[in-house]
Amino acid sequence: MHSNTDVPTKTIPQIILGNTCTLFNFLNFGLGLAILLVGSYKNLLFLGVVFCNLLISTIQEIRAKRIVDSLSLFHESKVKAIRNGQEVMLRANEIVLDDVLKLSLGNQVLVDSVVLDGSCLVNESFITGEEDPVLKREGDTLLSGSFIVSGMVFARVIHVGEDNYTSKISKDAKYLKKVNSVLMRSLNQIIKVLSFVVIPIGLLLFWSQMRLPGASMQTAVVQTVAGLIGMIPDGLVLLTSTVLAVSVIRLSKYRVLVQELYCIETLARVDLLCLDKTGTITEGKMHLDKVIPVSTTISRIDTILQEMCRALEDSTPTMNAVREQYPGGGNWQVLKRIPFSSDKKYSLVTFQTYGTFVLGAPEFVLDAAYLTSTLKHYQASYRVLVLAERKGDHNVLLGFLLLKDVIRKEAQATLRYFQEQGVQIKIISGDNPVTVSKIAGEVGVPHSENYIDLSHVTDEDLSSIGENYTIFGRVSPLQKKQLVLALQRNGHTVGMMGDGVNDVLALKTSDCAITVASGMQAAKNVSQLVLLNDNFDAMPRVVEEGRRTINNIERSATLFLVKTIYASALAVLFLFLPFPYPFQPIQLSLTNMVIIGIPSFILALEKNQERVRGNFLTNVLSRAFPVALTILTNILFALFLGQAFSFSPREISTVCVFAVFFAGYLLLLRLCRPWNKLRVSLAIVMLLIFLCEVFFLGDLFSLASFDLRLVLFTVAIFSLTFLLFGIYHDIYGWIQKKWRHYLKKRK
Repeated sequence: MHSNTDVPTKTIPQIILGNTCTLFNFLNFGLGLAILLVGSYKNLLFLGVVFCNLLISTIQEIRAKRIVDSLSLFHESKVKAIRNGQEVMLRANEIVLDDVLKLSLGNQVLVDSVVLDGSCLVNESFITGEEDPVLKREGDTLLSGSFIVSGMVFARVIHVGEDNYTSKISKDAKYLKKVNSVLMRSLNQIIKVLSFVVIPIGLLLFWSQMRLPGASMQTAVVQTVAGLIGMIPDGLVLLTSTVLAVSVIRLSKYRVLVQELYCIETLARVDLLCLDKTGTITEGKMHLDKVIPVSTTISRIDTILQEMCRALEDSTPTMNAVREQYPGGGNWQVLKRIPFSSDKKYSLVTFQTYGTFVLGAPEFVLDAAYLTSTLKHYQASYRVLVLAERKGDHNVLLGFLLLKDVIRKEAQATLRYFQEQGVQIKIISGDNPVTVSKIAGEVGVPHSENYIDLSHVTDEDLSSIGENYTIFGRVSPLQKKQLVLALQRNGHTVGMMGDGVNDVLALKTSDCAITVASGMQAAKNVSQLVLLNDNFDAMPRVVEEGRRTINNIERSATLFLVKTIYASALAVLFLFLPFPYPFQPIQLSLTNMVIIGIPSFILALEKNQERVRGNFLTNVLSRAFPVALTILTNILFALFLGQAFSFSPREISTVCVFAVFFAGYLLLLRLCRPWNKLRVSLAIVMLLIFLCEVFFLGDLFSLASFDLRLVLFTVAIFSLTFLLFGIYHDIYGWIQKKWRHYLKKRK
């Protein structure tokens, strides 16, 4: 049995087929085929947006498939093994049960194994969150996902494939997470409803148009297609994807890799951010801040530490911090050395002539008499090591070494930003909660003294304690996931930032997962955002991009939904009205371009850092509905007035085009407030484009030539538009206010 835990995903042909064969696409292609069959080729322009939407959705799903397929924790790693008496190099998927692996300093443990011979120190921080290395001797188990930091062992493979510890985590994380996007959900709801409603309405509308006197197959098809394509806000999907893609490009300048488009929006909506300590708030390494001599001189301590750093091969974060300050060393002859281990919590070196020295945790090196209030004072702010000289059966204290976790320079400012934005901060770590609490306090996390040790807490209790604490220590990987789920059940939109194997399940469960480039590959594969160069200060940039995206798309979506609302109402009304439908598809392409397409893209790319407020769909409909009602009233007025004064169908259609433009343009002017140079230019250019197309390309858009009667008719429609635009907005606002008051009363 080999160590292969790949989970099958859809093939690329299946993805292409799945995105192509949808009700939405069948509907649009069917309408295009109908136009093609009756020979009205100029009315096929609407299919351009459909092809763009199909291309974008397919590319995104293929990209997601590749990310999931690459979720193999150690696919590039190799390890030495003994086979048939020879040493060979094996990949993870080539390892089989009972293989004997040779593991030494720097090696990654690819599969769960048991030590046969030798001893080593193992860093399990990416699995458990504990930074202190663990001593492994004969008979001990080495967990996949850990690293050898000193020593050398021969180990027999006991688990491969899905039985591996990290493979279980990896397997649970290998699924396409449903995107928690209000934008996507709102758009999908609109399109889903319209896709099912539009077919029966289309059939009935075609039947009603065919029954009109003098109707032909071509005119009935063209008018029916115009009625149906107006109902579908297909360009809104393209707009949303494009704006998010632009955000990805902008964020790349700040060294942020966006692996899932809609996470930019999700992070802007996050109201609770969970952080792992190591690798996020801290850099995952220690710094020797001070050396305080007690019973000897500082120069003697410096010499001893230099010699011990040379003699010891420990590669723990603590020892690396000491070695960074004391990289040299003389030529003291070493008689005996004992490397650091998790059970002894100290290192020991015996030098010829100079004696025996011990470096380690105070509680494991000193007698009770030395554990003074001074030591406790240091421990309140530092991780304390003591250097002692062994005299007979006792260790004599020489000095204190005061170490600190290296906190990311940008951590405090970034966390302050989130607090100012009303985002709660919770630290979820596998480390000691007291240690985590101290570090959280240093970076300004509110209520950092409010901590709990989860090593003895059951899953059932997590739901009740999630809201009550800020710092969670000794948290297992499964508990991290359960804690995120509990916070989500309490109504929070949860962001999770982590970098290790122990964070993978929580990252995958969260609404928005963030990791750093130096984190484990497994964490990066399940995260939607990767902070390259470990630049934690890029987080506010992502929030700002999310705000710009949500607020601007909300504004632009108003333009699209105006068309959807009035076109849907109009299609239903024309099932009963004895008139030909007043539009052709190419006429809708004209109005859509100047009051929807171009303005929506320009407005959606502007800067906008306002906080996200209210419900997306409610906000959009409150702006769109009064305008759609204005257009609908104008079109009905134009139809009845045109029939009364014997205007031709082409003249009535021309006036209806102007009715749509007038109301849409007034909405555009309202959305452009407050004015700036770009918005003034946009309003002027859109007006000029519309007038040029109407007066110079009238035949292409099937518009009538203007005479005095048609001019007066158009002026009347404009006056009515101006009047109704304000009235309907006031009425809708009054209804909304009363409805909110009613709901508040019921609560």
